[in-house]
Amino acid sequence: MRHRSALVVSIAVIGALSLSACGSRGEKSSGTGGNANSGDVTVVIGVDAPLTGDLSALGLGIRNSVDLAVKQANDTKEVPGVKFEIKALDDTAKPAPGQQNATQFVADSKVLGVVGPLNTSVAQSMQQIFDDAKLVEVSPANTGVELSQGEKWASGVKKRPFQSYFRTATTDAIQGPFAAQFLYNDAKKTKVFLIDDQKAYGAGLASTFKGEFTKLGGTIAGEEHVNPDDRDFSAIVTKVRSSGADAVYYGGEYPAAGPLSLQLKEAGITIPMMGGDAIQSGEYLKLNPKSQGDFATAVGLPVDSLDTAKKFIADYKAAGYKDAYETYGGYSYDSAWAIIQGVKAAKAGGKELTRVAVRDAVQKVSFDGVTGKVSFDEFGDTTNKQLTAYTAKDGKWAVEKSGTFKG
Repeated sequence: MRHRSALVVSIAVIGALSLSACGSRGEKSSGTGGNANSGDVTVVIGVDAPLTGDLSALGLGIRNSVDLAVKQANDTKEVPGVKFEIKALDDTAKPAPGQQNATQFVADSKVLGVVGPLNTSVAQSMQQIFDDAKLVEVSPANTGVELSQGEKWASGVKKRPFQSYFRTATTDAIQGPFAAQFLYNDAKKTKVFLIDDQKAYGAGLASTFKGEFTKLGGTIAGEEHVNPDDRDFSAIVTKVRSSGADAVYYGGEYPAAGPLSLQLKEAGITIPMMGGDAIQSGEYLKLNPKSQGDFATAVGLPVDSLDTAKKFIADYKAAGYKDAYETYGGYSYDSAWAIIQGVKAAKAGGKELTRVAVRDAVQKVSFDGVTGKVSFDEFGDTTNKQLTAYTAKDGKWAVEKSGTFKG
């Protein structure tokens, strides 16, 4: 999930990093000592996600899916001589807590990899801290292109800024244009009112959607920005009504998107809203009982339709988690498994486990995961470029179309 905010690491953060640098900069990871009961080395996989607040449904699904991967790796002794544990920290979907969490993970020398975060803006606050410590980070949800390809990616200058950053979700460079092609070519909508929540994810997604939609011949009937915490959209409802738009595209997350769409429908504006993976959640449908006909895109193919995901779905249910695995569950499991496979490769041949060894091994992993083939390109991006368009139908998200973006 995604605009670049220049977040400066505080003196306190720098101090904490200095204190924890020993064993955390690709040198010996001293905290991976033997387990007193089994003799196994303990390796901790961190999880950073919003575990409380408006986006907690997504964050809890991420945490639980990583927990399942860790339990199964231990049960099957996936890495002989290694016992995995998880350490989950709550970023509340905000950059400052995410930055503090990154520092805490780095300070714990048993942590050899981190899954998360959910939000691109949070990732921006963490990347430098993890990269300085050579601590691998694999996000199941970030879609902001600049995270992996640099700030000049849109001009064709792609340069990977952080060697420790990876993701199993594809980017907004693909998701936004895929949505534009679906809305224009398949849904036959030609005049769109564009709204975003001014956050990194939402603004970036709206921008890439706009570029492709106008390229196809579509018209932008109007543009507005909202605050992610807004819940009264009466002024925007008036503007959409007078614009003559036949659809709304929203760059942002479900806590605001649901009420916005509902207020449009209640005002008699019965045009569909479309958004990205951050609205393709069951929570959006709960917030908006009049969501019928709205659209959303999500990274990858629908997990519940994949043969590769059947065991994950069954195992998740059997584990008794009270929270749904949600949009990013399969990608979170695969993110954790990529770290586990990195540990396995780094340990092969009796090598000493270090953060740099695990990071370098993750770059080379390739396996059949819950979401399909899992591997990473030269930028740390997933090689799986598939996406799916959904429509809200009878209180559920129904698949409309799956495929890859063709530029």
